[in-house]
Amino acid sequence: MTTTAAATRTPAAARRTADRTTRALLGALAVAGPLWAAVSLTQAATRDGFDLTRHPLSLLSTGALGWLQITNFVLAGILLVTGATGLRRAIPSRWAPRLVRITGLGMFAAGVLVMDPADGYPIGTPAGMPATMSWHSIGHMVAGSITFTALIAACYVLARHFKAAGARGTALAATLSGTALLLGDAWAMTGGPAGSLTLAAGAITAMCFLTATALHVRR
Repeated sequence: MTTTAAATRTPAAARRTADRTTRALLGALAVAGPLWAAVSLTQAATRDGFDLTRHPLSLLSTGALGWLQITNFVLAGILLVTGATGLRRAIPSRWAPRLVRITGLGMFAAGVLVMDPADGYPIGTPAGMPATMSWHSIGHMVAGSITFTALIAACYVLARHFKAAGARGTALAATLSGTALLLGDAWAMTGGPAGSLTLAAGAITAMCFLTATALHVRR
């Protein structure tokens, strides 16, 4: 009888363990966006010579304190990749977790591959963009493009998922978040005024939507 009771309890215990693991993984996804945004914006506000209307947040990875932003990118990437596993366990969408994982891998690569100093930052750097780009700066640009494309797609895929699930408000938020990053990136790529600011706003909006998604499905 003891063996039977233990066998009866085992599946329930396994489910509870799996649920706790999934919640922990989703917790990593929930932390990624706000942590990345807070560390980035704090540095943007306190670094001498940094101007968010002219300088992308990635430029914070240069200079004496560049290791802070490098670590911020790498940690955010790890949290996103980890959280993608939790998202795969929590929702039936096939592509949303994959796209979140690609976003995380892109963030990690963007942290490791540092862009070149440019446009007066760090202080002492000549104005304008450098005449030539290093291999790691080119790699950073490629990693950033992959990150943003995957993140935009993830928001739109999640919008479709939540709409099918009847969560129309969350679906609308997903669409608006993806569109904010799409427009912010496009404006920056075309050299529009304050393009780095619109890009940062779009990226933070989309990243924080992943936080909202993680908290939503955790419930």
